[in-house]
Amino acid sequence: MVDWVKLNAAYLSKHSLVCTGTTGSLIKAAMEEMGIRSDMKCMHSGPMGGDAEIAAMVVRGEIDFAVFLIDDLNPQPHEADIQMLLRQCRLHNVPIACNRISADLILASTLWSNPDYRPIAQSYIRFDRK
Repeated sequence: MVDWVKLNAAYLSKHSLVCTGTTGSLIKAAMEEMGIRSDMKCMHSGPMGGDAEIAAMVVRGEIDFAVFLIDDLNPQPHEADIQMLLRQCRLHNVPIACNRISADLILASTLWSNPDYRPIAQSYIRFDRK
């Protein structure tokens, strides 16, 4: 994550960032080392509820784009929280990148600067099992 942020630090510094605690402290240090200041809010660490805090921000419409690089080869003690964050991003139509290439592609999308682009709102139809 830190390597990706370093590569995109100039662009990211123009936006408000929200991070889980541990990741946020690493990102902040890396950006400061590069002489780049950013508007960053650090939540709790992931296992201590940070993922849930960010998911709540997604639900409230406070997050436009999420990058959550996942190490699929190591178990996470807060796996349920990670899955909940991913689900809320999908439900609330927030683009979420789970690996570096998807983060690069989403960040590079020309749709971000297209004033005519409006994402289509998610539509959920009630399903009753009978």
